[in-house]
Amino acid sequence: MNTLSLNNFSPLDPQSFLEESKLIVDFIADYYRNVEKYPVQSQVSSGYLVHHCPDSAPYSPEPLESILKEVSDSIIPGLTHLQSPNFFGYFQANASTTGFLGEMLCTGLNAIGFNWIASPAATELESIVMDWVGKCSCFHLHFFSQEVVAVSCMEVRVRPYFIV
Repeated sequence: MNTLSLNNFSPLDPQSFLEESKLIVDFIADYYRNVEKYPVQSQVSSGYLVHHCPDSAPYSPEPLESILKEVSDSIIPGLTHLQSPNFFGYFQANASTTGFLGEMLCTGLNAIGFNWIASPAATELESIVMDWVGKCSCFHLHFFSQEVVAVSCMEVRVRPYFIV
Protein backbone atom coordinates (compact mmCIF):
# COMPACT_ATOMS: atom_id res chain seq x y z
CA MET A 1 0.00 0.00 0.00
CA ASN A 2 1.37 3.39 -0.93
CA THR A 3 1.60 6.02 1.77
CA LEU A 4 2.14 9.73 1.64
CA SER A 5 5.58 10.66 2.91
CA LEU A 6 5.51 13.12 5.78
CA ASN A 7 8.67 14.65 4.31
CA ASN A 8 6.60 15.96 1.40
CA PHE A 9 3.61 17.12 3.38
CA SER A 10 3.54 20.01 5.81
CA PRO A 11 0.02 21.34 6.44
CA LEU A 12 1.15 24.76 7.65
CA ASP A 13 4.72 25.55 6.73
CA PRO A 14 5.18 29.30 7.31
CA GLN A 15 7.49 29.81 4.32
CA SER A 16 5.31 28.00 1.77
CA PHE A 17 2.26 29.73 3.29
CA LEU A 18 3.92 33.09 2.61
CA GLU A 19 4.84 32.19 -0.96
CA GLU A 20 1.54 30.52 -1.85
CA SER A 21 -0.63 33.19 -0.25
CA LYS A 22 1.03 35.76 -2.52
CA LEU A 23 -0.02 33.64 -5.50
CA ILE A 24 -3.60 33.48 -4.21
CA VAL A 25 -3.76 37.24 -3.55
CA ASP A 26 -2.39 37.94 -7.04
CA PHE A 27 -4.94 35.52 -8.53
CA ILE A 28 -7.84 37.19 -6.72
CA ALA A 29 -6.60 40.68 -7.59
CA ASP A 30 -6.43 39.68 -11.27
CA TYR A 31 -9.94 38.24 -11.02
CA TYR A 32 -11.34 41.51 -9.64
CA ARG A 33 -9.34 43.51 -12.16
CA ASN A 34 -11.05 41.56 -14.96
CA VAL A 35 -14.41 40.59 -13.43
CA GLU A 36 -16.41 42.81 -15.77
CA LYS A 37 -15.06 40.86 -18.75
CA TYR A 38 -16.85 37.67 -17.65
CA PRO A 39 -20.53 37.13 -18.43
CA VAL A 40 -22.45 37.86 -15.22
CA GLN A 41 -24.42 34.64 -15.40
CA SER A 42 -22.53 31.45 -16.07
CA GLN A 43 -22.83 30.12 -19.63
CA VAL A 44 -22.12 26.47 -18.73
CA SER A 45 -24.55 23.56 -18.89
CA SER A 46 -25.52 21.37 -15.98
CA GLY A 47 -22.91 18.68 -15.39
CA TYR A 48 -20.12 20.56 -17.19
CA LEU A 49 -17.61 20.24 -14.35
CA VAL A 50 -17.46 16.43 -14.31
CA HIS A 51 -15.65 16.58 -17.66
CA HIS A 52 -12.99 18.86 -16.17
CA CYS A 53 -12.22 16.78 -13.07
CA PRO A 54 -10.35 13.50 -12.68
CA ASP A 55 -12.27 10.36 -11.71
CA SER A 56 -10.64 10.28 -8.26
CA ALA A 57 -9.03 12.67 -5.81
CA PRO A 58 -5.32 13.37 -6.28
CA TYR A 59 -3.02 11.00 -4.42
CA SER A 60 -0.50 13.71 -3.55
CA PRO A 61 -0.55 17.51 -3.45
CA GLU A 62 -0.50 19.36 -6.74
CA PRO A 63 1.42 22.60 -7.29
CA LEU A 64 -0.68 25.65 -6.47
CA GLU A 65 -0.01 27.08 -9.93
CA SER A 66 -1.73 24.03 -11.46
CA ILE A 67 -4.68 24.38 -9.10
CA LEU A 68 -5.09 28.07 -9.90
CA LYS A 69 -5.01 27.29 -13.64
CA GLU A 70 -7.76 24.70 -13.11
CA VAL A 71 -9.79 27.24 -11.12
CA SER A 72 -9.35 29.79 -13.89
CA ASP A 73 -10.18 27.34 -16.69
CA SER A 74 -12.91 25.27 -15.03
CA ILE A 75 -14.39 26.96 -11.96
CA ILE A 76 -14.58 30.64 -12.91
CA PRO A 77 -16.66 29.92 -16.05
CA GLY A 78 -19.20 28.16 -13.82
CA LEU A 79 -19.68 31.08 -11.42
CA THR A 80 -22.21 33.87 -11.33
CA HIS A 81 -20.01 36.92 -10.95
CA LEU A 82 -21.87 38.88 -8.27
CA GLN A 83 -19.03 41.38 -8.00
CA SER A 84 -19.26 42.39 -11.65
CA PRO A 85 -20.17 46.02 -12.22
CA ASN A 86 -22.53 44.62 -14.88
CA PHE A 87 -24.59 42.74 -12.30
CA PHE A 88 -27.64 44.56 -10.96
CA GLY A 89 -29.60 41.60 -9.66
CA TYR A 90 -29.98 40.07 -6.25
CA PHE A 91 -27.02 41.52 -4.38
CA GLN A 92 -25.08 44.69 -4.65
CA ALA A 93 -21.32 44.39 -4.99
CA ASN A 94 -20.20 43.58 -1.49
CA ALA A 95 -16.45 43.13 -1.68
CA SER A 96 -14.08 45.70 -0.36
CA THR A 97 -10.38 45.57 0.30
CA THR A 98 -11.05 46.14 3.99
CA GLY A 99 -13.66 43.38 4.19
CA PHE A 100 -11.51 40.94 2.25
CA LEU A 101 -8.45 41.57 4.42
CA GLY A 102 -10.60 41.22 7.53
CA GLU A 103 -11.82 37.84 6.30
CA MET A 104 -8.22 36.78 5.66
CA LEU A 105 -7.22 37.82 9.17
CA CYS A 106 -10.19 36.08 10.75
CA THR A 107 -9.53 32.88 8.79
CA GLY A 108 -5.82 33.00 9.56
CA LEU A 109 -6.49 33.28 13.28
CA ASN A 110 -9.23 30.62 13.05
CA ALA A 111 -11.42 32.82 15.23
CA ILE A 112 -14.63 30.89 15.76
CA GLY A 113 -17.10 33.26 17.37
CA PHE A 114 -20.22 31.17 17.80
CA ASN A 115 -20.27 31.78 21.54
CA TRP A 116 -18.29 33.67 24.15
CA ILE A 117 -16.36 30.74 25.60
CA ALA A 118 -15.13 29.68 22.13
CA SER A 119 -13.67 33.11 21.40
CA PRO A 120 -14.27 35.94 23.88
CA ALA A 121 -12.53 38.56 21.73
CA ALA A 122 -14.48 37.68 18.57
CA THR A 123 -17.82 37.58 20.39
CA GLU A 124 -17.25 40.85 22.23
CA LEU A 125 -15.92 42.63 19.15
CA GLU A 126 -19.00 41.55 17.21
CA SER A 127 -21.23 43.03 19.93
CA ILE A 128 -19.29 46.28 19.97
CA VAL A 129 -19.37 46.67 16.18
CA MET A 130 -23.09 45.87 16.07
CA ASP A 131 -23.63 48.58 18.69
CA TRP A 132 -21.77 51.00 16.40
CA VAL A 133 -24.13 50.03 13.56
CA GLY A 134 -27.08 50.52 15.91
CA LYS A 135 -25.89 54.02 16.80
CA CYS A 136 -25.40 54.93 13.14
CA SER A 137 -28.92 53.66 12.44
CA CYS A 138 -30.45 55.46 15.44
CA PHE A 139 -31.79 52.22 16.95
CA HIS A 140 -33.60 52.31 20.26
CA LEU A 141 -31.38 51.49 23.25
CA HIS A 142 -33.20 48.18 23.75
CA PHE A 143 -31.41 46.84 20.68
CA PHE A 144 -27.93 47.43 22.05
CA SER A 145 -25.82 44.74 23.68
CA GLN A 146 -24.55 47.27 26.21
CA GLU A 147 -26.73 49.08 28.68
CA VAL A 148 -26.05 52.81 28.35
CA VAL A 149 -26.44 54.87 31.52
CA ALA A 150 -26.16 58.65 31.20
CA VAL A 151 -24.21 60.29 33.99
CA SER A 152 -24.00 64.06 33.51
CA CYS A 153 -21.89 64.63 30.38
CA MET A 154 -20.49 61.15 30.06
CA GLU A 155 -21.76 57.69 29.34
CA VAL A 156 -20.94 54.75 31.55
CA ARG A 157 -21.23 51.40 29.84
CA VAL A 158 -22.25 48.36 31.79
CA ARG A 159 -22.08 44.99 30.10
CA PRO A 160 -23.51 41.97 31.85
CA TYR A 161 -21.91 38.69 30.78
CA PHE A 162 -23.65 35.44 31.45
CA ILE A 163 -21.90 32.17 30.76
CA VAL A 164 -24.30 29.30 31.08
